[in-house]
Amino acid sequence: MAASPTSSLAPPVVPMELHAGNRDRLVAALRGHISASARPLHGLVLLQGGEEKTRYCTDHLELFRQESYFAYLFGVQEPGFYGAIDIASGQSILFAPRLPADYAVWMGEIKPLSYFRDTYKVDMVFYVDEIARVVQDHFGNHGKPLLFLLHGRNTDSGNFSKPASFEGMENFDTDLITLHPILTECRVIKSDLELALIRYANDVSSEAHIEVMRRARPGMKEYQLESIFLHHVYMYGGCRHCSYTCICATGDNSAVLHYGHAAAPNDRTLNDGDIALMDMGAEYHFYGSDITCSYPINGKFNRSQTIIYNAVLKAHNAVISDMRPGVNWMDMHKLAERAILESLRKEQIVQGDVDDMMAQRLGAVFMPHGLGHLLGIDTHDPGGYPEGLERPKDPGLNSLRTTRELKEGMVITVEPGCYFIDALLTKTRDDPISSKFFNWQEVEKYKSFGGVRIESDVYVTAQGCRNLTNCPRETWEIEAVMAGAPWPLPASSSMVVAAENSNDISKAS
Repeated sequence: MAASPTSSLAPPVVPMELHAGNRDRLVAALRGHISASARPLHGLVLLQGGEEKTRYCTDHLELFRQESYFAYLFGVQEPGFYGAIDIASGQSILFAPRLPADYAVWMGEIKPLSYFRDTYKVDMVFYVDEIARVVQDHFGNHGKPLLFLLHGRNTDSGNFSKPASFEGMENFDTDLITLHPILTECRVIKSDLELALIRYANDVSSEAHIEVMRRARPGMKEYQLESIFLHHVYMYGGCRHCSYTCICATGDNSAVLHYGHAAAPNDRTLNDGDIALMDMGAEYHFYGSDITCSYPINGKFNRSQTIIYNAVLKAHNAVISDMRPGVNWMDMHKLAERAILESLRKEQIVQGDVDDMMAQRLGAVFMPHGLGHLLGIDTHDPGGYPEGLERPKDPGLNSLRTTRELKEGMVITVEPGCYFIDALLTKTRDDPISSKFFNWQEVEKYKSFGGVRIESDVYVTAQGCRNLTNCPRETWEIEAVMAGAPWPLPASSSMVVAAENSNDISKAS
């Protein structure tokens, strides 16, 4: 029997100073904005946390996960809370739900208010049914208190955040405009404490990806690979939540960009010769990861898999090499497209001038999604399109989740891909201008190939960037790890395998 997998990781203790720091940054930003507009420096930020939900009309409670803006500011794990911050003093207040006596029978101890004050490191704690009285008594010195409520559109989903509401709210002045863009922008730049959690989520997810890679075999089901990942991040990493629904795609499923949903539930049988595209990321204390690894199920890259994989890897590495503050993300997307098209032209899959292909937006045929997105408490963290920044309309570019210039402190995914999607290829073939750039005889060989995506989570530093993801990326690294080699590879064996790989390529060419 094979030895059980182990991990060198241990779930870290999360300091609540992380959320206190987030509150401090918000207060500073709001004070600056209010002062600049010559308004009085008073008012309360008021957020309503998430509520538990039942499955349709049943009493089955779904596993609760806190609303993200509330999690960012307060770190509260439990449902039913409100939170407030006084802009003038910076004081923080939690409002806890008043629980019925039989809660103690079914759900456990009813904790005193002092527990929440000490656990979440806030200044005051009251009950939810006391919000109106507390706000009036403590913050009514300037007349009718002003409440800054969270209301704004998420540019990824198109959905609007829910402003807080409570009984007696009509007795207060409210502002639905100011808070959302300022709080969203605070979330774009990560503190050192936030970065540590994102790095941990990356470490445990990278480790789990490698475990899946080592155990994948023809004849297994895609959901078994998903199960291996979920078990590892929870068993060894303490990650009860994932950042998103796992995408465990093999064969032609790997050309389905958001495979793994209810209508395509990771249930195909793995075949010898398949390429696998595994897009999975764990979440720890709200902060997430988003990692994709692509590799052959049988552990050995064939020629076509090597061609497409290396085209994507070239794009991935080129972007990370060029990332630094001030670089425009749309330019990085185009850099990735160009790298992929150049590789495909070298293999005579496409033909003609790459500049002309770029002008025709043919990169979007192979990579219809955006290059990456901001990452933090949400997989697609908000702030991609602040006010005044418009989403592009051209194919491929219209899928970009941001076109911002990079700033120090951002965490963003780099996830180029190359897919053979029948719907896009058929449309291109019918276009007399675009069609001439394709060698359709070669393209036909990849009709059932699927696709390759390589995704890493990258932190923007003052001089460049730092890749937080630690998975094997070179084809020879992947083959070695799938054959049982440790990761990271020892330096000596890395040199040997790289040399052998180089010789194999020379012989093949």
